[in-house]
Amino acid sequence: MSLKLVSKKIYAITLVFICFVLLLSSCNNKKQQYIEVDKNDVFVSSHLIPDDHFVGDKACAECHKEEVELWSGSHHDKAMQIATEETILANFNNVTYSSQGVVSKFFQKEDGYYVNTEGPDGKNHDYKIEYTFGVTPLQQYIVKFPNGHYQCLRTAWDTKKNKWFDLYPDFKVVHSEWLHWSRGGLNWNNMCADCHSTNVRKNYNQTDHSYDTKYAIINVNCEACHGPGKKHVEEVQKLDDNYKSTKGMWMTSNTAPKDLVDQCARCHMRREQYSECFNFEGTMMDHYFPQVLTNNLYYPDGQILDEVYVYGSFLQSKMYQNNVTCTNCHEPHSLKLRFEGNTLCLQCHEQPKYDVVSHHFHKAGSDGAQCINCHMDGKVYMGNDYRRDHSFRIPRPDQSIKYGTPNACIRCHSDKSNEWAWEHFKKNYGEPDYTHFSDLLAPGFTGEANGYHGLFTMAKDTLYPEIARASAINSMTNYLNQEVVDKMLQFLNDESPIVRGATIDVLSEIPSQDYVNNFLPLLKDPKRTVRVKAFFAVASLDELQIPEEYNEAYKKVKKEFEVHLSITSDFAGGRAKRGSYYLKKGDLYNAIKSFESALEIDNRNNIIRTNLANLYYRNSQFKEAEEAFKTIISQEPEFGQTYYSYALLLGEQNRTEEAIEQMQLAIKYMPENTRFYYNLSLLYDKLNNFKEAENVLVKGLKLAPQNGDLLYVLAYLYQKQGQLAKAKNIAQQLVQLYPNNQQYVGMYNQLRQVQ
Repeated sequence: MSLKLVSKKIYAITLVFICFVLLLSSCNNKKQQYIEVDKNDVFVSSHLIPDDHFVGDKACAECHKEEVELWSGSHHDKAMQIATEETILANFNNVTYSSQGVVSKFFQKEDGYYVNTEGPDGKNHDYKIEYTFGVTPLQQYIVKFPNGHYQCLRTAWDTKKNKWFDLYPDFKVVHSEWLHWSRGGLNWNNMCADCHSTNVRKNYNQTDHSYDTKYAIINVNCEACHGPGKKHVEEVQKLDDNYKSTKGMWMTSNTAPKDLVDQCARCHMRREQYSECFNFEGTMMDHYFPQVLTNNLYYPDGQILDEVYVYGSFLQSKMYQNNVTCTNCHEPHSLKLRFEGNTLCLQCHEQPKYDVVSHHFHKAGSDGAQCINCHMDGKVYMGNDYRRDHSFRIPRPDQSIKYGTPNACIRCHSDKSNEWAWEHFKKNYGEPDYTHFSDLLAPGFTGEANGYHGLFTMAKDTLYPEIARASAINSMTNYLNQEVVDKMLQFLNDESPIVRGATIDVLSEIPSQDYVNNFLPLLKDPKRTVRVKAFFAVASLDELQIPEEYNEAYKKVKKEFEVHLSITSDFAGGRAKRGSYYLKKGDLYNAIKSFESALEIDNRNNIIRTNLANLYYRNSQFKEAEEAFKTIISQEPEFGQTYYSYALLLGEQNRTEEAIEQMQLAIKYMPENTRFYYNLSLLYDKLNNFKEAENVLVKGLKLAPQNGDLLYVLAYLYQKQGQLAKAKNIAQQLVQLYPNNQQYVGMYNQLRQVQ
């Protein structure tokens, strides 16, 4: 009998985050054209809208004076401006500001406003301010870099406190990192431009990593929301003053509530881009796929954690389910709240029932009596920008105790505990007699043993929010086995495109061709994002293997998929996705090249480097794999999984003593991972060090007494040492625990025969 060191082969590529890819396009040298389409038609291809189809707010004001006056001075109006004495709000009078060891000086010259600060080489340089970004509670400043790159300074101006501040005061960023202000993390072209200007074309060239970004109008003007106005103006000019038609325009008074939310969402959500450009064709899901509720972005109950904007939380709410839309609370042009205080909520909620002490249990008129302070808790982003969670939830201190989620009670009563809040909650309201989706999501989100059952219940029930259902499916990755996968297949036919898309995302990462036929019908899905995901899922098939009935759809979606990869190629994640595609095709060489290319964008992205190291390993490029693992360890010395992978590589090369050293470090930093004990014991056995191999297994079994792998190796070692009675006892225990495991049964029968 012999055992080998084992590692789980990495087939699926896990990206560090879903890139926030903006609705930009590249026109290259193609002739510009604009084709009018019905918004309900299936989105087929993208067409660039010429800039002269956007007539500007002055033209709109001729007929819509009141609306333009409301818009003037709004966040949309001031989204981006040329840097001038009138637009710059900050103090540039030779002011110095220091943060995280970086000293920045703000000053003026005859030709404009400047900052002297740390650049991409780690040295200070003078940079001219070209544009302002935003107006309140902060204003950012943009400088021009070579090759068409525009970068947003990390130091911003607090327009309420009138002072400079660091957007990320507690986060040290090295000048060589992607997150440095001079690199990808604060690049205007791909991270900001689309949602701060109108009709943006990113025009990225991957060959030399350059941009030629263009826009029709510098800020978010009327047509950024309502669509290009040229045709509308021409029709008005032909008709009389009573012309009221809004045909062909977006975000009108006739737009259905949920459609309006989707139309606002393209700039108010975390998402991944799929179309070449946003041109008002199709629907939101033809251009972007929203980020579902995942770890590190949302808390286990769905509350906002990272900067995810509004859409993902609002879709969770009962407000959205009951056709409340953005403009019910926000005036659409000024963006201000329609009413102050609880009056806003009392538009719909009964006065005698809610705005009373017997409901909120706080002094009337106090902060605690304000609806939003209990039902719209929030977080500060970008240093000083407090944003409220739009899921409109009832505080749940009991979930905070169990899952570490926030609750509004403790946010105000910061000197109290979650246990205190829970006791007062029960005293005032009793224990919840309802099931919120978070009761089902949180256990599965955190990987509890029986969490799958709640996830499946939630995913099936269309009464729950579709983003919550999609998130339940995403969380099923914690429980994938044959039974779970078979049950998940039904969601490929779900009515909700976000549910269908999330299902493809999970199932397409399974290293098997067993489900390819289930994905093929989705090549004809009405939503572009779902079609493209389906194409990625069937990537293991050669074009000649595609059934005839799907040939035409396959060829069409292949072009859409290439567009998706192209417009995300200025992100490390976009390039890594191309690598994943090649990996599915079995093209290891180009997969490696794609991941290497991804690291050119973000050289400190160790999720991508880990995948690359494993690909090197698979391709027998042991030297390159070792260097990659060493780099990861130097940057993240306390991440145990890297030591484990590195140890496996060393073991493969019979560098056993070195492998043991790395595996010990893996256990040091991740002592709960039983797989590490398993492999370390085998390494000691390889050196014929039975005592240490036994000690390691005993330590592992203290963590997981019924772990089959650990017990099996221990029985094997005893058998090898001639301690047959001990080996037989453990083998018998294995058969009792796992009666259907033929390997365990075979060992037990063999030991019985020997004795």
